[in-house]
Amino acid sequence: MPTSTGKKLREIYDNLYASFGPQHWWPADDSFEVIVGAILTQNTSWKNVEKAIRNLKERKFLSPQGLKSITETELAALIRPSGYYNQKAKKLKGFVKFFFNDCGGDLKAMSAEELYPLRERLLGVKGIGPETADSILLYALEKPIFVVDTYTYRLCSRHNLVAEDASYEQIQNMFMDNLPADVQLFNEFHALIVRLGHLYCRRTPGCDTCPLKGF
Repeated sequence: MPTSTGKKLREIYDNLYASFGPQHWWPADDSFEVIVGAILTQNTSWKNVEKAIRNLKERKFLSPQGLKSITETELAALIRPSGYYNQKAKKLKGFVKFFFNDCGGDLKAMSAEELYPLRERLLGVKGIGPETADSILLYALEKPIFVVDTYTYRLCSRHNLVAEDASYEQIQNMFMDNLPADVQLFNEFHALIVRLGHLYCRRTPGCDTCPLKGF
């Protein structure tokens, strides 16, 4: 039987889906592009990430072997539009090293691994925190884990679903303990929350016109 929190989460999901429709997220040509995008999107807008990804595609470096072969300096220049490009070049090279050394350079083998052991190993890669790791797991590898970001925190705290000082893990557990462990549901729900955050649930919220007004 659904919990009261589960019912509220489902009502929020249904309302957002009715308001915005399917989000078709994560936009990418393949799973590896999703992983690269998840790393590049740290501290920047998706429009900037798209520019960086376009550069990598045009130079034919948007592949595991391509990122392995390019120098860190060359990579930083290509991903410059994403901001913090020197740091992100290190992170991408660090992930690629992990991907070849620990996963055999094989996305199918990587996706076949158990969720939580793989998550711990991803978190051991320098520059990959919980949000990035979970984005990779959910969107690229189709693992049932909920991604928490700034927009998720705002939604949950403003609707009294969690305490204002709730941790990443507490918010994540709130979703995962009260909803079915369904990849498509977690994917769509998080994407809808991001859309809500872009349009209404900003630092200064637009509650009067928000589709969740009254919740």
